[in-house]
Amino acid sequence: MGLHLMQRKYILDLLAKTKMLGAKPVPTPMASSSQLTINSGIPLTDAKEYHMAIGSLQYLAMTTPDIAFLVNRLSQFMHKPTDAHWQAVKRVLRYLAGTTSLGIFLRRDAPLTVHAFSDADWGRDKATYVSTNAYLIYFGGSLVSWSSKKQRSVSCSSREAEYRAVANTASELRWICSILHELGVTLPTASEHIQSGVLQVAQISGDDQLADALTKPLPPPRFTELNFKIGVKKLPPS
Repeated sequence: MGLHLMQRKYILDLLAKTKMLGAKPVPTPMASSSQLTINSGIPLTDAKEYHMAIGSLQYLAMTTPDIAFLVNRLSQFMHKPTDAHWQAVKRVLRYLAGTTSLGIFLRRDAPLTVHAFSDADWGRDKATYVSTNAYLIYFGGSLVSWSSKKQRSVSCSSREAEYRAVANTASELRWICSILHELGVTLPTASEHIQSGVLQVAQISGDDQLADALTKPLPPPRFTELNFKIGVKKLPPS
C-alpha cells in the first residue's frame, strides 16, 4: 500500500506542445557517450522553445529523478542554447514518450528511518572540469528528496569532490530531519554531525551507488537497473 506520484498528463501536454507526441521512444534520456558543452553546435536564432521546454522539464523533474541529471545539464545552457542542446532536449522528450507512467512510489508500511546516497562525478565536464554533486534521500524506504547539481568550483581531486557532495547531502538531511521534528515525527537518530557519531558515513560499492544515475549519462542496462533500485516505477494496473 502507498501512493504513486507521477505526471502523465503533464508529460503528454508537454509532448503535444513540442510536437513530440508521436516521437519514437528511446531507453535513456541521454546517450552514454554524449559530451555536451557550451560550445557544442550552432547557437539557436530563437531560444524561446528551448527555454519553455527546459522550464517544463524542471517542473517535471520534481517527480522524475530519472531525468534530474539531464535537466541540470541542459539548464546550464539556457543563456546560449545551440542546435545540439535542442537535439538533446528532444531526446529527453523521446524518453518521456515511452515512460509516461513512471513515478515515485511512497510506501506506507516502512520503518521511520532516514538514509541517503551521495555521489560526485569528478571532472567529467571537459570544458570546465567542474564536478556534479548528487544525492538521493529516503524516508521510511521511500524517496523523498533528490538533487543533481554542478559544484561551484573545480575540485582538485575526486576525494575533494566526494567530500563536497557529502557536505551538501548532510545539509539536506539536517533540513529534512528538522521538518520531521516539527511535524512530531520521532526518528531513532537525528542527523546532525559526523563528529558526534550521529550522522554515519559509509563507503559502498559502485554497483550499489544509486546516486550514480544523477551524476552522468548511463548505458540502457545500468540506467534501467538503477531506476528500479531508486524506486522509479510504473503505475500498477488498477
